[in-house]
Amino acid sequence: MQNWLSYLRKGHGKKLASLHAWNGWIVVILTLTGLLLFGGYWRGVLGEGRVWIRWIHIVVGIASLLPVVYYLLLAGKHWKQLKGKTMQRANVLIVLGLLAGWLLSGLLLWQFRAVGPAWSNASLLVHDLLTWIGLPYIIYHSITRTKWLKEPHRRTVKTGEPGEGVHPAAKPQAVYTRRAFIRTAVGAGLLITLGPSFLRFLGNTLSTGASEEELVSADANRLTPAPKPLPASLPPEGGGSRGTFRVYTVTPIPSFNNSNWSFTVDGLVDRKLYWNWEQFVQLGRKVQVSDFHCVTGWSVYSNTWEGIPLKELLKQAGVKSQAKTVKLYSGDGVYTDSLTLAQADMDDVMVAVLHDGKPIPNELGGPVRLVVPKMYAYKSVKWLNRIELIAGDYTGYWEERGYSKDAWLT
Repeated sequence: MQNWLSYLRKGHGKKLASLHAWNGWIVVILTLTGLLLFGGYWRGVLGEGRVWIRWIHIVVGIASLLPVVYYLLLAGKHWKQLKGKTMQRANVLIVLGLLAGWLLSGLLLWQFRAVGPAWSNASLLVHDLLTWIGLPYIIYHSITRTKWLKEPHRRTVKTGEPGEGVHPAAKPQAVYTRRAFIRTAVGAGLLITLGPSFLRFLGNTLSTGASEEELVSADANRLTPAPKPLPASLPPEGGGSRGTFRVYTVTPIPSFNNSNWSFTVDGLVDRKLYWNWEQFVQLGRKVQVSDFHCVTGWSVYSNTWEGIPLKELLKQAGVKSQAKTVKLYSGDGVYTDSLTLAQADMDDVMVAVLHDGKPIPNELGGPVRLVVPKMYAYKSVKWLNRIELIAGDYTGYWEERGYSKDAWLT
């Protein structure tokens, strides 16, 4: 072991340079794949390719452990070389802390089923926070350490050059280095461009529903009359949802009005059911409080949903004996999923019309969406407008693209 450590410490500078390069490539790959996974637009464009990108992100994230371990083996000698260089030592600790934090939170997100929603939700917050802090820092650090900026003859603005009124023997005096100027400019640019987005991220993260208020006020649906909430919905029986919904969609977000919205229950049923909006809002509704968990790691707690239990709609339609599966259609014309009859019969599976006493905005899947609290949210179909009873099994949109059919939280 001692001989191996001695070997590693030989050529110490070259090894550290190689380590910096590896760290750089790891950060680049994680950034690009992370942005593709985060952006709702890319979900529809990438399709099943998103699953491969997710695995690339996971594998490279795990690989980030290697440079951390490698550095720790070299750390003693390198740390001594940095004696008296406070800023460089601080930079080492910051970068190692970022890599370790990304790695740990990423592992918890990867194993979301094993750790449960509470841990995965906290891990996603930490992962995002480290990204918002770490990426600008790494960009800043990388740019300001370029070879061009390290060349003294190209990075210094000087005064006192020989000329009129200046003694030929006088030495030029540096008043401001180009490197210092670039550092300031890059830092100010990152602050101006990323600062507002970071503040919005913090606001959404720490809010208790303000972001949804904005979505409600910007709701593009135009359906009348508005559903009148039951007393348990307003004020919300659950006290108001805690957390912020992240808007993911595989298509452009649709909007609806009285002329283009309807709701159908058909297929292997005794009676086909059909409602327009005016008829649908007259149906009897119930209120329930439940948590909402996304497979990507975030959660919104204590949601007060108001709507019609799915089992009541199926009972009203009459399910034929041949029917085995409940196929669910989204009003975007693309997304579909399914539940077994046993799953659809659960008391808390709801065709929801109101959230916390307000109409569900189109960005959150309104005017009507499914809510399946015991399963991850890809089963809770947005813009629900048709339920079909079918004889066979059915594989939903994301399940065709690598998601598990087993969407249970645990």
